[in-house]
Amino acid sequence: MKNKIAIIGSGFSGLSAAAYASKNGHEVHVFEKNGSIGGRARSFQTENGYTFDMGPSWYWMPDIFEDFFADFGQKVSDFYELISLDPQFEMVFSEGTMSIPESYDAMKALFEETEPGAGKRLDDFMKDAKYKYEVGMKDFVTKPCHSWFEFVSPKIAKSALKLDLLTDFHHFVRKYFKHPKLITLMEFPVIFLGAAPKDIPALYSLMNYGGYKLGTWYPMGGFIKIIEAMAEIGKKQGVKIHTNSPVEKIIVENNKSTAIIVNGERLDFDRIIASSDYHHTEQKMLGEEYRNYDEKYWKKKTFAPSCLIFYLGIREEIKNLKHHTLFFENDLDLHTTEIYTDKKWPTKPLFYVCCPSKTDKNLAPQGCENVFLLMPIATGIQDSEAMREKYFLEMIGRIEKHTGAKNLLDKIDYKRSYCVDDFVKDYNAFEGNAYGLANTLSQTAVLKPSLKNKKVKHLYYTGQLTVPGPGVPPSIISGKIAATEATKP
Repeated sequence: MKNKIAIIGSGFSGLSAAAYASKNGHEVHVFEKNGSIGGRARSFQTENGYTFDMGPSWYWMPDIFEDFFADFGQKVSDFYELISLDPQFEMVFSEGTMSIPESYDAMKALFEETEPGAGKRLDDFMKDAKYKYEVGMKDFVTKPCHSWFEFVSPKIAKSALKLDLLTDFHHFVRKYFKHPKLITLMEFPVIFLGAAPKDIPALYSLMNYGGYKLGTWYPMGGFIKIIEAMAEIGKKQGVKIHTNSPVEKIIVENNKSTAIIVNGERLDFDRIIASSDYHHTEQKMLGEEYRNYDEKYWKKKTFAPSCLIFYLGIREEIKNLKHHTLFFENDLDLHTTEIYTDKKWPTKPLFYVCCPSKTDKNLAPQGCENVFLLMPIATGIQDSEAMREKYFLEMIGRIEKHTGAKNLLDKIDYKRSYCVDDFVKDYNAFEGNAYGLANTLSQTAVLKPSLKNKKVKHLYYTGQLTVPGPGVPPSIISGKIAATEATKP
């Protein structure tokens, strides 16, 4: 039976859900509140020649992207060119820098040079991480998570202990490495999962494999090229995308979702998939009696961080700055404690710089740089221009110290900041979160907010606040799961 399906939001999970739902022969409409598609992965252009990706910039787990396009008889290369970065990224420490090479053998040599015996232990770590990646990303995270019984299979049962769900990442990393630089290198990817390494299951060493071993890549033209490719897949199958179309209300009749209100107009649908912020969808679009969760539930949840972001155009090529640079001169544990426990602005922040014009010259005018600064911060904290500027000046000072660049403030061609209040305004993000719900053990699988509305038939949720969790590849998977559930007879 052919259904008419509404999808709220055009980020990665929404476009993924649209593609899969339309593949199954259904009429699909995507409603995006903003003027352009992509959600957090939107892009914008300036009048003076800069093009900025607004959100995601790390292309890890390349096989997940390939799997998506393969499901529609296509390949990544049909839509955009992927460049393998070498070095993958650079880490700046108080006592020097560490560049992570593209070649795994070179990476092993770097580990061995840093800590005798660590090269062999990296092999052991990656062997374990590969197993977790193959089981975790292919079997574990693809479940709709309505019940724990979904995980009762010989393969998952056999692998349960090896997945290290009950071991924390902090202790797991220290089983293999002792040198502070190597520990920080292995721990940093889980920062964006929403908790300190001591509170994240060791299962997520799979991220180290999905990144360091499978490589760090860049899609030429930026992440918006992936969004455009996913939209094209959907459109070829008949998906209609409506921008400047905020969904104001979900209509429920006889305990079924039957329509949405968009710009004051009622539009009837058989199924609804909300890839919009889960909390906002329930609190603002649904009557209280139809919500899965109340306000108290959300207040108790542990969220992945928000961010302070700057988009900068610089009238100078900055020597000694790589495509990806992590400024980790300060203590990782202190920063994560202040984000997740103290819920305050960091006293000694870590931050990240992306300079995609090092790889893609079309993103900035000739002789200039496109620079993206990102500092993870707590959700729900007071946002102000004064606070943004304080950290901006600190970050610029540390970039100058690292690169040897002089007077960067005088060479700024374009500057735009983005922080907690903007995440709320543009994405209705709960407390201004940037990455969704944390992947702590108490918020894993069935313990995440339900993919399905338990009180209203034909209403589903997808994205970073439900299964499988934060990140671009998990969001693509989330959309597929939601579409599969929503299109069941």
